[in-house]
Amino acid sequence: MKAILCKNYGQPKSLVFEEVQKPTPNKNQVLIKTSGCSINFPDTLIIQGKYQFKPDLPFIPGSNVSGTIVETGKNNSQFKIGDPVMGITLIGGLSEYTLIDKSTCFLKPNSLTYYQASAFLYTYATAYYALVNRGQLKKKETVLILGASGGVGSAAIQIAKALGATVIAAASTDKKLENCKQMGADFLINYTTQDLKSTAKKMTNNVGVNMIMDTVGGDVTNQAIRTISWGGRYLVVGFAHGNIPKLPLNLVLLKSCQIVGVFLGGYIKKDISGFKKMVQDLLTLQLEKLLVPHISQTFDLSESPKAIQMMIDRKVIGKLVVKI
Repeated sequence: MKAILCKNYGQPKSLVFEEVQKPTPNKNQVLIKTSGCSINFPDTLIIQGKYQFKPDLPFIPGSNVSGTIVETGKNNSQFKIGDPVMGITLIGGLSEYTLIDKSTCFLKPNSLTYYQASAFLYTYATAYYALVNRGQLKKKETVLILGASGGVGSAAIQIAKALGATVIAAASTDKKLENCKQMGADFLINYTTQDLKSTAKKMTNNVGVNMIMDTVGGDVTNQAIRTISWGGRYLVVGFAHGNIPKLPLNLVLLKSCQIVGVFLGGYIKKDISGFKKMVQDLLTLQLEKLLVPHISQTFDLSESPKAIQMMIDRKVIGKLVVKI
């Protein structure tokens, strides 16, 4: 089969496209003929050796896939050959065939195309885990989403609106904010041309926001925490900016707010039954047409390095999907 290989940790240009042996599922896995694989921020870290887990070299990157089951392991009673599925796997997605652990594999609903399905689980599960499980978002609360035009940010806008919250979307360009508006955001802030604190305070009648979801990090974090209301929650999701910020803990004290970590991969390992329940909740919302992935661009398998580089350069609006 053809696949993208990471033979040495480094930049996307070091990835190679070549023929490799088709894998065989163990007793707890299924093998799918891959239809689509979306590009996610952890993919950019894992090829550079900067992720929490470092796979043995060489490995195939790619973590969120869709396709059709062609082989199953022995400990399988829920799937059959020919089933259309979508799943999360740490690595292996940028290939013609992908192994998925049966615990993180789900039947693809008819309401999602294969490409949409490959762009659904990782981003929507991350956003839902952040807003609902960790943040306990309530109806009529206001949430400020940083990096709101990306995959997780766009998913968070749709989920927050589905739950009855008011959404302030913040991004670095007006073009990105236009996508946030289409996703359903109530208010928009360009944090490169507008003052984040004063603009958000004005939008909330000087009360501040109940929750901040931060996928960006860097200098934006220190601006954003000054917009939080008394008793608010600051959700730390990721650092797309590249720099891990140092939070001013005096503001955490003065506003009696919470700093809440969000790590979906750890949650899946610690509570797989909770994760499965969360996916079912997401699929219920999706069937109601409240959650629809926005795919801005597609790539052939051989073009995967280009797609990953776009993610590193923060040029992505919505989701990038590799067609396989």
